[in-house]
Amino acid sequence: MVDAHRTFVIVGGGLAGAKAAETLRAEGFTGRVILIGDERDHPYERPPLSKGYLSGKEERDSVFVHEPAWYARADVELHLGQTVVAIDREARTVRLGEGGTVLHYDKLLLATGAEPRRLDIPGTSLAGVHHLRRLAHADRLRRVLTTLGRDNGHLVIAGAGWIGLEVAAAARGYGAEVTVVEPESTPLYQVIGPELGQVFTELHRAHGVRFHFGARLTEITGQDGVVLAARTDDGEEHPAHDVLAAIGAAPRTALAEAAGLDLADRAHGGGIAVDAGLRTSDPDIYAAGDVASAHHPLLGSRLRVEHWANALNGGPAAARAMLGLEVSYDRVPYFFSDQYDLGLEYSGWAPPGSYDQVVLRGDVGKREFIAFWLKDGKVLAGMNVNVWDVTEHIQQLIRADSPVDVDALGDPSVPLASLHVTG
Repeated sequence: MVDAHRTFVIVGGGLAGAKAAETLRAEGFTGRVILIGDERDHPYERPPLSKGYLSGKEERDSVFVHEPAWYARADVELHLGQTVVAIDREARTVRLGEGGTVLHYDKLLLATGAEPRRLDIPGTSLAGVHHLRRLAHADRLRRVLTTLGRDNGHLVIAGAGWIGLEVAAAARGYGAEVTVVEPESTPLYQVIGPELGQVFTELHRAHGVRFHFGARLTEITGQDGVVLAARTDDGEEHPAHDVLAAIGAAPRTALAEAAGLDLADRAHGGGIAVDAGLRTSDPDIYAAGDVASAHHPLLGSRLRVEHWANALNGGPAAARAMLGLEVSYDRVPYFFSDQYDLGLEYSGWAPPGSYDQVVLRGDVGKREFIAFWLKDGKVLAGMNVNVWDVTEHIQQLIRADSPVDVDALGDPSVPLASLHVTG
């Protein structure tokens, strides 16, 4: 039985919002829980959109966080396909766009996520130009890849980040021709740096993907509304039946900004600024998932993380904070990727310029290795490629924040567990 004396509203129908609602009930909250999402689908997880579901290995129903009937059983009020257009912090209300419905909140969680960055070039209005962020995008792109594979069609991908590479792998699985255009000299440059990027270049080239590095798309050309080619700033032209823009995502902060909440600067990824308890500058409003730029107690800086694990764990952390429980969100950033027969897990945070050494452990040529990024002998991040059950050890090394024996770190005969330091 719901006790209506307190109402918690969650804006955002993704993984963070759904797990927050689940956690509120699991922690014994008996007030109203209202979950508002601007998509008509029930809350779902995003990794399958570029992995299992897109590749055809998983069914559509596998992406959902809960079965639809769960929300009624848990007394979670769903408002799907509706957009929150305004927050009145003084009155503690949110206003929905359709019909102008106003809902009161005692505590509010913003889990509005991110949206794909758009190509600002001629031709983006043509049929056959795609983004991949929502389930509807994946539905459409899966149909497109099936057709391209059947007809020996060409897909041009702008961006060699995680989404770009995962879609490239899925497209080659269908038999489509793929060209990836990337302004940096290697894939994943802003995540793993140039030292490891060549591993992914060779992986994808071995599967028939063509790379065009050091270039950007400048125009998508077509005829009768249909894509024909993609041109780059160095004068090249690539045949294309479809184009995917995979150039990153921007946090959806417009609602928070209009409400006067503090935002993080671009150096910290933008997003809604929150403390280690995921509280915004308004004590009754919290933020979690892709949109939140949180002060990270372990890393000692503000950080916005756009990955599945952050939504999975951040939503519950915010829910507990909303209930008045003590929360210090210090999870080590984590993500995973699957491309062809390569699987990897990455833990930590080591963008280019933050480290002074890369240590490799294992056989890079066979793509069975662990890479560590270090600064002053301390492990900042680790990526295990086709090596499993080591994430906990890698994260313990990161948490230790102490120098390690570099020679032992790179020696596969030395157990990782023996390298753990505590002071």
